[in-house]
Amino acid sequence: MIYRVMVKPNSKKGPLVEVTNEASRELTVYLREKPVEGAANAALLKILAQYFSLPKTMLSLKSGARGRIKLVEILEKP
Repeated sequence: MIYRVMVKPNSKKGPLVEVTNEASRELTVYLREKPVEGAANAALLKILAQYFSLPKTMLSLKSGARGRIKLVEILEKP
């Protein structure tokens, strides 16, 4: 399952996950981490893992590593 995620790094609101559009699987995630050396991407995967109650190993960043809009895939259980 793939989610389209809009990331708001360096936010005072964070960490927070909001559902933007449930039908098309769109989320907005507010992070306190700055977008430096992958810190925001690591925090994003950690927060989404907590949100979905999954281990971090089940989440994969498919695209958007250097942008604010990312595609995150939740891997199927074997």
